[in-house]
Amino acid sequence: MRKSLLITFLSACFLTSHADEGMWMLTDLKKQNAAVMQDLGLDISIDKVYCPEGISLKDAVVHFGGGCTGEVVSVEGLVLTNHHCGYSYIQQHSSVEHDYLTDGFWAKTYAEELPCEGLTVTFIDRILDVTDYVQEQLQKDEDPEGLNYLSPSYLEKVAGRFAKKEKIKTDDFTVLELKPFYGANKYYLFVKTVYKDIRMVGAPPSSIGKFGADTDNWMWPRHCGDFSIFRIYASKDGKPALYSSGNVPLKVKTHLTINANGIKEGDFTFVMGFPGRNWRYMISDEVEERMNTTNFMRDTVRGVRLRVLGEEMAKDAKTRIQYAAKYASSANYWKNAIGMNEGLVRLKVLDRKKAEQERLLAYGRETGNDSYRQAYDAIRQIVAKRHDAVYHQQAIYEALMLGTEFSKVPDTDELLKALESGKKKAIDEAVSALRTKGAKFFNKDYSPEVDRKVSKQLIALYARLVPSAQHIGIFKVINERFGGNTDAFVDACFDRSIFSSPEALEDFLAHPDKNQLENDLMVQYACSVKEGYRATGEEMKAETNAYNRAHKTWVAGMLALKQKEGKAIYPDANSTLRLTYGKIGSYEPADGEEYLYYTTLKGVMEKEDPDNPEFIVPDKLKELYRTKDFGPYAMPDGRMPVCFVTATDNTGGNSGSPVFNAQGELIGIGFDRNYEGLTGDIAYNPQLQRAACVDIRYVLFIIDKYAGIQRLIDEMTIKKLF
Repeated sequence: MRKSLLITFLSACFLTSHADEGMWMLTDLKKQNAAVMQDLGLDISIDKVYCPEGISLKDAVVHFGGGCTGEVVSVEGLVLTNHHCGYSYIQQHSSVEHDYLTDGFWAKTYAEELPCEGLTVTFIDRILDVTDYVQEQLQKDEDPEGLNYLSPSYLEKVAGRFAKKEKIKTDDFTVLELKPFYGANKYYLFVKTVYKDIRMVGAPPSSIGKFGADTDNWMWPRHCGDFSIFRIYASKDGKPALYSSGNVPLKVKTHLTINANGIKEGDFTFVMGFPGRNWRYMISDEVEERMNTTNFMRDTVRGVRLRVLGEEMAKDAKTRIQYAAKYASSANYWKNAIGMNEGLVRLKVLDRKKAEQERLLAYGRETGNDSYRQAYDAIRQIVAKRHDAVYHQQAIYEALMLGTEFSKVPDTDELLKALESGKKKAIDEAVSALRTKGAKFFNKDYSPEVDRKVSKQLIALYARLVPSAQHIGIFKVINERFGGNTDAFVDACFDRSIFSSPEALEDFLAHPDKNQLENDLMVQYACSVKEGYRATGEEMKAETNAYNRAHKTWVAGMLALKQKEGKAIYPDANSTLRLTYGKIGSYEPADGEEYLYYTTLKGVMEKEDPDNPEFIVPDKLKELYRTKDFGPYAMPDGRMPVCFVTATDNTGGNSGSPVFNAQGELIGIGFDRNYEGLTGDIAYNPQLQRAACVDIRYVLFIIDKYAGIQRLIDEMTIKKLF
């Protein structure tokens, strides 16, 4: 019954939704969104946006590295994304001698483009609604625990069966992804092509790409040129391939046209990308849980970690480069958590959620459907019951798993087994394997001394945040051998462990000893952290399973209610390709305040602070500003645009997303949300939520006038009428 209701509704033309809200499935655009989008200003056929039988704009939008979005802007596979999306790869290639983070990087030729180990770019070839097929498989397959409907491993098997039935060929580069939507009331299969030879082409210095850094992060107005440039390489016959010096730039199916004519208030825009996660169907109890567990831990733990890392990074260039990407990654959702909690209180989101859930409960009473009340009661009970386990798991994750790097020392089980067996061949093989893993652990971006200092703070913080009766197993060692002194324990780890340094590991591997391995403190700590995290998950396994079943019913009810009320329905974000649309516009964050929809280079100069590394302005950029040498990229009044905001419904994963105008031309690159809109992951606010974007004219200006890389400008298709 719920299935037919959902499918019937999705087939209806959706004319009454608020245009800006929604992360829409491309497969539903023609049925559900085309008329609204065209009424708002879309000036092209929806088939040019997404066409399952032909080439469309969708085919130039890529999943960049699995966590961001990118867009193809040339026949030769040139990809634009954010500076912060490419940051770890810029850092990967940086050193004290070649500090691309500080100085920027620009390849003047194909030969200078740098391969990025581990980076992938993924195209979505097909999107298939396989709901009926999945439900058929669910009905005929054994499912003792009743969990197949959400199980990634089970859904992977079903995807394989479907591919075999439909003769869809897969390999290391053509892969399938089957995911549940709408609380597992619907299923889509994505057929994807993955390219694994990706090279860095260009990146502005961090003083441009990361201008404002943590101070301005999640804020508006913004003045950063948050972009970087990569290129997709393929074999000579155009096929995806692993890195090879003989690979060539990929000749793509299609690429985007860039419109450098500029923007104005009220312009229609749409964005395609891969938003990661949001939770629009939470009840109020879940919102409170999020505030008091995940967000609390991110704020509390990361604040301490960032302070210590910042102090260490300020001491020397090597440490700054080593920890630049780790610091940026940690800081991003530290500030997000703070802003979200503030916004949830300020905007009375709990009251809105309570009103929303009361409407559904009333609807259930009106229609004689008691399943919604039962689901609601179950979710409330589950949230209350699992609170301590969720809180503890988040403490372990933030403080011990993410915070203490030595929690990730290589697994030593195989060597221990080999030593117990006494078999020389097995020992030699295990030693060789551990040596390889050790080399990866002791990479160029790891400093034992920094890890020691951070770990002292975070293990002690964990001990204060979590009741002693719940402490993970290693605290028995800390209490019995070190009198509860966590600093002494950390010092012992870094002074005596086989993983205290590359040299210590090599000394041990030269003469491996079973007793030494069993008593190694770092090894014991790493095992304890993993076991503690697993145990908290196991502790709430029954609640998690019950929650998933109740949530499925609750979401089905919300969909039915929204149908009755004529409101938008769309699935929560789950890192799959989506489209969102809205208009460029200023907004009022508070009474008497107004933020314009755009910023200019003048604002960069006004924010300059040579004593603050977050607000340094490069001399060349200042000279270009002084001489007004903006080339053809200036606004009609002569000012140089930098960023703009538009009312599209974005979240994490949309970083790097192309921002299109009404003609489907690239006008910007999405990179952030505004502080007032951080509650949008849970509840959308059309008056306040905005997506911050780099104006494509600023991107072109930096490439052309600042970096002087004319070959990249020539490679792009750029439309400018004046």
